[in-house]
Amino acid sequence: MAQATSDVIDIAARAESWNMRLLGHSDLAGHGDGSRIDKKGNFLYVAHMKSMGVTILNVEDPAHPRVVNQIAKAPGVHSHKVQIAGDLMMTNHERAPWESGSYRPGIQLYDITRPDSPKEISFFPTCEKGVHRFWFADGRYAHLPTSAEGYSNRIYRIVDVQNPTRVEEVGRWWLPGLWAAGGETPGWDSNKSVWCHGIIANGDRAYVAYEDEGFAIIDISSTSSPRLISRLDLMPPFRGHTHTVLPLPRRKLLIVAEESVRNHGADGYKMVWIVDVRDETRPVPIAGFPIPEGDFSARGGRFGPHNIHENRPGSKDDDLLIYLCYFNAGIRIIDVSNPFRPEEAGFFIPPAPPGQEAIQINDVYVDSDGLIYITDRIGGGLYILEYTGPRPAQANDKGRDLSGRAWGLSHPEFL
Repeated sequence: MAQATSDVIDIAARAESWNMRLLGHSDLAGHGDGSRIDKKGNFLYVAHMKSMGVTILNVEDPAHPRVVNQIAKAPGVHSHKVQIAGDLMMTNHERAPWESGSYRPGIQLYDITRPDSPKEISFFPTCEKGVHRFWFADGRYAHLPTSAEGYSNRIYRIVDVQNPTRVEEVGRWWLPGLWAAGGETPGWDSNKSVWCHGIIANGDRAYVAYEDEGFAIIDISSTSSPRLISRLDLMPPFRGHTHTVLPLPRRKLLIVAEESVRNHGADGYKMVWIVDVRDETRPVPIAGFPIPEGDFSARGGRFGPHNIHENRPGSKDDDLLIYLCYFNAGIRIIDVSNPFRPEEAGFFIPPAPPGQEAIQINDVYVDSDGLIYITDRIGGGLYILEYTGPRPAQANDKGRDLSGRAWGLSHPEFL
């Protein structure tokens, strides 16, 4: 690996960090509003919040990431989500309320046989607000949180990409109360924000985040007829805005993150839960992640959880360490080897770029080699890191320590 640049040395010197080391940085050719990240070989794909569609970088040398291409966004939308499956790249078109004029909501599909030179293949239109945090991993099905005609807000739609020139919807599921054209009316408090935020699919299950109505576990063994298995909603008494539901299948656990959406901590503490799904018909929260200590609510911007490394195919599949974006508290690494007592194992908080009130770490991707890629959503761009702390040797899922007993878990399975 080449020697660190002066930019990296300066950022590292001013950063707050523990058990993490900065290797590389890119301002994304002046478009530092980074969002979702994916990777193919030596090429990293970074979607943007507002200024651009996708930036492609060659990261063969992580100390010197090199921008090789940038794709402009379409008018009236932002394309802040990108995912790769084989030689296909998918981006979202979501209405950008800060822009006026016409727009086209949906998903755009690209051929990336040449990874540095995507070619448009087809566009699948939706409607109204468009597509948010979708899941596309197997090259066959894309799982879309998107608007649909006749529904009052976003629902879960499954589309078949087997023929990438002709993407077709094959199934859908929604929270009862959203199908206005079918006569449904909401059964929740009018102050709640209820829409399909994001999906992670794993095998024949989909884990669907539904904002202030918690999450749902869906049986997708038949993609044409998705079926509800269970739901969990913790608002009230907690503050809602469920963002991501990450399955850890080997351990029969879920990591459930609530998103902070207001500046200066105005929406209170948001939680990241560890949920036991040994019986997936009855998900049970068993612990919450530690909340970073410090003056973060006073620093500006958002303070609280956001995206998690999602263990995508080809990336690092880690069910002992969780990599969590925490906006102005940077990237946090949480040891969940004991699911009843998650503990912080490392963090990195870059300094805010000039003119920016606070750093806002937005998304994270961990490569199979352990390198950690994170983005700032305003102007900081891309940071490439490594974790230097110890790894847990193995999971302790029987709770064989005081933490299990402290939770009152007297059943022999936990003792």
